[in-house]
Amino acid sequence: MPVAQRFRRKSAEQDEAAPRPRLHAVGADGYPDWEAVYRDNVDRLYRLMFSKVGNRPDAEDLTTEVFLTALRPLRVSASVGEVRAYLLATARTVLAGHWRRTLGREITTLDEERDVAAFEAGAIDPRTPARAEAILAQLPERYGRILRLRFLQACSLKEAAAELDITVGNAKVLQHRALRQAAQVAEGMEP
Repeated sequence: MPVAQRFRRKSAEQDEAAPRPRLHAVGADGYPDWEAVYRDNVDRLYRLMFSKVGNRPDAEDLTTEVFLTALRPLRVSASVGEVRAYLLATARTVLAGHWRRTLGREITTLDEERDVAAFEAGAIDPRTPARAEAILAQLPERYGRILRLRFLQACSLKEAAAELDITVGNAKVLQHRALRQAAQVAEGMEP
């Protein structure tokens, strides 16, 4: 009998004889499978992304992108701490790509504990809504309208485009230009 066949037969016999490991709750040592990794981290990542982008559709898309990006290189055998650190690093990269696409610049600093704690506590500076309105008031009407639809009313690009009676591509360009001009206006204002 060739060596390869003997090896396959021997390992198959060992697999049948060995008891199957039982699934267990996530402990300090690691995760039993990918589903456990997802379930344990999805809320944390979603809250972090929502606190950074401020709207549900983008936060959901970015959270999905983090898991899809991390799926291949991340080992399920890694410890819980290693998995969380890797997902946070991946979230930082995904968020930087998002800001580079939407604002034309990278923003890569994340303080997960502070951001998630602020989001959960609902801690919003009371001056923020007035400041946002002041910025929107200085923009051209179409720019202010696209930003209100996308970020204050949480409309998707498709919904905002339909509301403005423009194409989705035009809505993307309009939003990009509006965000850039809003950033310039915000830089010129007192903090």
